[in-house]
Amino acid sequence: MYLPRISFLIAGLIAASPVHGHEFWLEARQYQVAPGENITVNLRNGEHFEGRTLAYFDRSTTRFGLSFGGEITQIEARSGDVPALDIPAPADDGLLGVVHEAAPSSVTYDDWEKFVSFAEHKDFDTVIEAHIAAGFPRDRFKESYTRHSKALIAVGTGEGSDQPLGLETEITALSNPYAADFDGVMRVSLSYQGVPREAAQIEVYARAKTSEVTIRKYTTDAAGLAQFPVERGITYLVDAVLLRPAPEAGAEPGAPLWETLWASLTFAVPR
Repeated sequence: MYLPRISFLIAGLIAASPVHGHEFWLEARQYQVAPGENITVNLRNGEHFEGRTLAYFDRSTTRFGLSFGGEITQIEARSGDVPALDIPAPADDGLLGVVHEAAPSSVTYDDWEKFVSFAEHKDFDTVIEAHIAAGFPRDRFKESYTRHSKALIAVGTGEGSDQPLGLETEITALSNPYAADFDGVMRVSLSYQGVPREAAQIEVYARAKTSEVTIRKYTTDAAGLAQFPVERGITYLVDAVLLRPAPEAGAEPGAPLWETLWASLTFAVPR
């Protein structure tokens, strides 16, 4: 039976990568292209900013588009496309944003201890408390999840700015890492349903071609803002996850009990 107190126990919680899961991001072959040069972007799924390339499919996508010069356009991709995006860049200089939202999928937890260790590792003990208080089962329970991803690509000079694109949960760049006056500090905002997320954890993955991926964690302030230093020649993935009760949790057998909403942003800092 669903207990109303669950919403109070988990209010404001963020979950990082659950057991099934891995980060999902948009990976450009090149994050800086000349006007008219081809832009190639893959859908990627894995851990620690390493993983496999996924084909594009209509059935698993709810949104796929571009943002450039203040205009938002839909990408006409075909099911099975790898890479998911392979198009000429605009003819003008500017900052181009690629956006992708994935349809809901689900995972089943077979082992309660895996769920517990995940929650404890990420300091989300109240999730366990809420699960037990609601009388939920400790094995064979489902979680549903969605992905809300963005990538920033410089066309020519790359001048311009990112903007909120109306994703259910979204990371928006407040700095332009490609701009000539970029000061080496990346500033981002994190939102959920258009509202800033306060005291939310974000993870920043940094990858260089010749070194291992490093991971650092940051926390948003009261306005949903966070900032972190970045280095030249490095590609970055910014990741944040929201955990909430599934709408039909406990209403019928087999319904998902939890939902995770994953936000990601990828970009590179020029050398």
